[in-house]
Amino acid sequence: MTTGAARAYLAFGGNVGDSRSMLDRAVAALAQTPGVTLVARSSDYRTPPWGVTDQAPFINLCVAIDTTLAPLALLARVQEIERALGRDRANERRWGPRTVDIDIIAYGDLTLDEPGLILPHPRLFERAFVLMPLAEIAGNHGIAGRDLQEALRGVDTAGIERLPPRS
Repeated sequence: MTTGAARAYLAFGGNVGDSRSMLDRAVAALAQTPGVTLVARSSDYRTPPWGVTDQAPFINLCVAIDTTLAPLALLARVQEIERALGRDRANERRWGPRTVDIDIIAYGDLTLDEPGLILPHPRLFERAFVLMPLAEIAGNHGIAGRDLQEALRGVDTAGIERLPPRS
């Protein structure tokens, strides 16, 4: 890890259009950001919709990065990537269909409660579609004092399918 850098975990998801290609583009854009080094990327997972269930399945994945960006600067960057890939937060239904959604799940050991950014993510431990890919890349890393593997055992993973790599 670069001196002064924090290890951050981000979750990506989408269910509009070619989601796997869209998420590839989002991860690539993040990786090209100055002050961001991509450390790991999970497999892609096809997951049932959460919150609003009358929509197409999502593709979800998580990444680990080392970053020198401050948390709010990282948030601004991921929202810029979302907008560039067609996301319009102002005109979408909460938990509804979207081209790409990028959430900062954790930023080092930081606890933060700012308008627009709560860290660690407040619904992390309720969401199998985040915990499954996150546990794949974070191993035994704990977030907010909780073991990810243990947290994953406590949620319903029915309907979640790990997808094979694309050639």
